[in-house]
Amino acid sequence: MARRRPGTLFPLEIDILECGLALQAHDGDFYGFALAKAMAGRDDGKGLTAHGTLYKALARMTDAGLLESSWEDAETAEADGRPRRRLYTVSGEGERAYRVATAASQGSAAPGRAAFA
Repeated sequence: MARRRPGTLFPLEIDILECGLALQAHDGDFYGFALAKAMAGRDDGKGLTAHGTLYKALARMTDAGLLESSWEDAETAEADGRPRRRLYTVSGEGERAYRVATAASQGSAAPGRAAFA
């Protein structure tokens, strides 16, 4: 795994935050497969991220406080005839880290600036 300076985001993490914020604005929260579909459907040519890579990144970002997660209500999943989903929301810290990272990539912030503490 690539090493990084504390507080910086990998490109995958920036993509997760970007798509997560868009899904969250529309649906309120999101789950891993919906996030994978949203990331694969973008026009940037990056394609689909391996699901194992995506779920490891989601866990890492949750541990770092960039995302918040909870399990879906059992009744909702049962009514739909499927297993419960882990639902995610981008935290305030995650939104701030995304804004810092995208500003840095556009040259409006100092290079190498940490995206989160």
